[in-house]
Amino acid sequence: MKTSVLSESSAYVFSAIREEDDFAEGLRRQGKQVIKLSSGDPALYYPTPKYIIDAYVEALVSGRTSYSRSQGVLELVNAVIERYRSRYGISMKEQDVVVTSGVAEALTFLNSALMNEGDTAVILKPYYTQYPVAIRMFGGSFLLGRYDESNDWSIDLDALAKLVRGRKATSRRIKYMLITNPNNPTGTVLPKQALKEVVEIANEHRILLVSDEIYDEIVFGGAGFTSVGELAKGTPHLILNGASKAFDATGFRIGYALIPEDDRVSDELKRKLADYCRVRLSSNTPAQYAIASAMNNRTEHQQTVGQMVKTIEGIVESAMKLLEENERFSTVRPRGAFYIFPRIDMRSLDFKNDREFVHALLKEKFIQTTRGSGFGAPNHFRIVALAPRSVMSGCIEKINDFCKEHSK
Repeated sequence: MKTSVLSESSAYVFSAIREEDDFAEGLRRQGKQVIKLSSGDPALYYPTPKYIIDAYVEALVSGRTSYSRSQGVLELVNAVIERYRSRYGISMKEQDVVVTSGVAEALTFLNSALMNEGDTAVILKPYYTQYPVAIRMFGGSFLLGRYDESNDWSIDLDALAKLVRGRKATSRRIKYMLITNPNNPTGTVLPKQALKEVVEIANEHRILLVSDEIYDEIVFGGAGFTSVGELAKGTPHLILNGASKAFDATGFRIGYALIPEDDRVSDELKRKLADYCRVRLSSNTPAQYAIASAMNNRTEHQQTVGQMVKTIEGIVESAMKLLEENERFSTVRPRGAFYIFPRIDMRSLDFKNDREFVHALLKEKFIQTTRGSGFGAPNHFRIVALAPRSVMSGCIEKINDFCKEHSK
């Protein structure tokens, strides 16, 4: 009997977002024009701003190409501190900031540092696809709270409180609770009162609260954004953010983890995350200097991100109008990020599930989206609303035609 050379935990390493990439590439090689509405990559459609590119070039020319301080160059660390002070009124010290190679690496560090076999985290569905992957890679398991689709994808707070309270009576330890705001894949922006109640739940049960805020500046439709750090003072918490979305620099791979509190849990985690940073040496050095420059260049940044958000809002609005014409979909209007997450009435179509739906859509209409089951929400699919409005409208019209063609 043959045994695999691979570890058992490697079975959990998988990306639902990129699972159709090879098939899509095959179609392109056949000469098909595939429209990629699956990857949340603003730099594909909005070139990284020139002032950031110029700062990157300056870092290269000036010889900033060696390994850097493992936890992040101080120029970037202090720029992050100032960003959170000026935007959210949160005070931090240099040791409270850890720079990572994107939020993805921060998630890996976090779970490696915290998870023992049998430990548990709380995540809410729909969730970003990497959350359960990172937990399982290190022997952990997860409990599922939920965002309530019938209530504009807001957190079901009663269910969350019961979930946490019920697990306290078991032997498994909840190491952290993770929320995403603004949300990927739903585009929901959580109101301040809901965040307050989440903080209260974490505080009551002494659970580390983690908030992924990578889309914090991409908010529209009258929604206001509140960082969990504004409300969690005195509660152990960790904030994840980075340059990929609001600074339109996905390929730079600059993220950061913020741990503003000074309690025992927070101090232990700061020291251990710094150790992980030292083991992997450093993040991209010239990219760190470039993003530090971008954060300090507030005028140009606000103009650039403001225009990008305005454009995204227009794309979302026009796409929503077309989606609302399709009786086979029901869609909560997003208020942030750049995702639309329709529910599919599978009973009205000749597909078994959302996986078949998105694959057939790619195969027949050459439009690549992502199945909702990859986010823990079967019978949905995620559309990335970044393509130009005319392209997006054309895609939605094709999706509507596709549904008519496959109607029962």
